[in-house]
Amino acid sequence: MRVVRHPSLPLLGLTALMCCYATAAWPHKPSDSYLTLAAQGSVVSVRWDVALRDLDAELGLDVDDDGSLSWGEVRARDRDIEALVLPALQARAAGRPCVPEQNASSASSLALDTHSDGTYVVLQYKLNCAVTLQNLEVEYRLFASSDPSHRGIVRVLAEDGSTTTAVLGPDMPRRVFPLTSSSRLETLREFIVEGIWHIWLGFDHILFLLALLLPAVLVRGAPGARAAWSPRPTLPPALIEVLKIVTAFTIAHSITLSAAVLGLVSLPSRIVESGIALTVFLSAINNVRPVLRERRWIAAFVFGLIHGFGFASALLDLGLTAGALGLSLFGFNLGVEIGQLAIVAVFVPLAFMLRSTAIYQRGVLLGGSVVVAVIAVVWFIERAWDLTLSGTLLALLRSSR
Repeated sequence: MRVVRHPSLPLLGLTALMCCYATAAWPHKPSDSYLTLAAQGSVVSVRWDVALRDLDAELGLDVDDDGSLSWGEVRARDRDIEALVLPALQARAAGRPCVPEQNASSASSLALDTHSDGTYVVLQYKLNCAVTLQNLEVEYRLFASSDPSHRGIVRVLAEDGSTTTAVLGPDMPRRVFPLTSSSRLETLREFIVEGIWHIWLGFDHILFLLALLLPAVLVRGAPGARAAWSPRPTLPPALIEVLKIVTAFTIAHSITLSAAVLGLVSLPSRIVESGIALTVFLSAINNVRPVLRERRWIAAFVFGLIHGFGFASALLDLGLTAGALGLSLFGFNLGVEIGQLAIVAVFVPLAFMLRSTAIYQRGVLLGGSVVVAVIAVVWFIERAWDLTLSGTLLALLRSSR
């Protein structure tokens, strides 16, 4: 009787991981909203920026299915937007609920603003807490039942000018904000956490890094050789290759992240996001048709400069204050590195253990790289020409009937 060897569970896990990132990576950025609460006396002024794409997914704002949203389509549903968003925020002070001021949430308060990842609806209103504010308890439930990955980036401004930032979501919906100067250690912790989440939920950054790391446990044969890939015999050479790639990427994105946040260099968002998509494509296709071979650290450095501008856009969206700029920049960048190292720590042992299998060499490396390259092409088209391919395709199908 012939015995068929099945792939090991770790191999299936690694392949599934690639597939999950591939399928989950169609949207560039995880779902976020930006909430600013400015306390003065007993009143809290609220500015809430919610992504138009998230509201469209929830409410179906694009009534003509043309893949784009007009201001008229948004204004026609202003009451529905307010009915969805406003109840998702609850604030309390001294155990008492803060209530919207009379006629605070009118349709005229609706506006549009542009963030690094697209257009956002802006709602502005005021909450009356009836007591002089010392602490503010915030409960955030937006999209809690429909999108478990959604997060609210909450920034609370006290009267003394101090700022506290926190990330709230389904897993941590409540937070008490002291309306006094927050400690530097607390500010650092908040931005470290935000940096970790940004790299973990930034699918394009992760696919770029994985595309560079996939061949690290293998050695490419001579051009035209029948056996193109062979496993590295020992772990240290693979670790050296990984170290070179990760270090080059870290140095590069730290340079441009710092330069952009400090205002020394600024690039249009469309160029940055399209460039990131292009780096993912080139890194993936290099695994299929190698150009750099054992010099992938060069790609990590050159392309990492572009990714740094992407990190900067996310950090600037948090609404930094001049007093905490240096600490916020350091904490966010440190968080990105911690998140990146966690990914590497999981990936490298699995990849090294499975490097000799045909499924890793052909399925995960070559097949996975092709899938990543296709996704990157879609990203590039969408970002360079400001399109939503799924919506555009649907509109074309409807018009052809």
